[in-house]
Amino acid sequence: MPSLKEIKNRISSVNSTRKITSAMKMVASSKLHHAQVMIENMLPYETMLEHILKSFLASEVDATSVYSMERPVKRVALVVYSSNSSLCGGFNANIIKMMLNVIDEYCSLGKDNIVVYPVGRKVAEKVAKLGLTCSGDYSSIVDKPDVNQCIGLAENLSRQFVDGEIDRVEMIYHHFKSAGSQILTRKTFLPIDVKGELEFDDERDLSSNIATFEAQEYLRKKGHRPGLSEKEEAKPLNDNFIVEPDMSTVLAMLIPKLLHLMVYTALLDSVASEHAARMVAMQTATDNADELLRELNLQYNKSRQQAITNELLDIVGGSVNN
Repeated sequence: MPSLKEIKNRISSVNSTRKITSAMKMVASSKLHHAQVMIENMLPYETMLEHILKSFLASEVDATSVYSMERPVKRVALVVYSSNSSLCGGFNANIIKMMLNVIDEYCSLGKDNIVVYPVGRKVAEKVAKLGLTCSGDYSSIVDKPDVNQCIGLAENLSRQFVDGEIDRVEMIYHHFKSAGSQILTRKTFLPIDVKGELEFDDERDLSSNIATFEAQEYLRKKGHRPGLSEKEEAKPLNDNFIVEPDMSTVLAMLIPKLLHLMVYTALLDSVASEHAARMVAMQTATDNADELLRELNLQYNKSRQQAITNELLDIVGGSVNN
């Protein structure tokens, strides 16, 4: 059994640790409030713009863009968001685990054809340890989110995609749902995922008057099928779009804007999720410290009472012998 001095030292040590975890919890809570306000202001705008643009691309036969054209994947880029520091529970471990799973899916391409853009020091260290191709250092924008650096990253990825240097770009990050829930998310950045916008069954009748992405693709390549009545032809979805000044100008303005917002919103999502995860982890550590202190205080009192009892027995025994 440990001595009273050892138990007292342990109590003092746990108390010191508890003060640290409690202070870190309050700091994370304060940072979470600011990050939550930022993501709540930005996310609805980005989500609505993404929905409108993808619906437009899916519904208009003539709406084509180099950013939405799929091609065989020979080289892939992964934009992975993590934190710069630890003590945030399984936040970084979950991100790294999903990144490794995605890399395993593309293992047939070879390590040289998988490029990782690490946004955060923890994932950058893991990528360097695994010997993967790492492009750029974006750790600074995690502590201080900068929209200009996010725009630079988005433009760099867009340029490489257009030039054919990269055939697919995916983002891996945590989506902030609430202070107690962060959803691990894997999202296609390029090419723009138009099919995912329309939730229909995989098997569709392209001659139906119900508009689908496949129907629009069919019309774009083959034109209207001869011999079908007007009711049987595939109708464009939302054919009442009014485009001003013209379709190419609208797409040239909206698509880069959407790509910039996707990178920046994912960063804000990740930052808010990090602070939420750290707040929960530090609260859990504080609660564990409180429980441990109760047990140590109980053990200290029992040992102290036992020591007093032994001393009384020694005194009584000495008196009887005398």
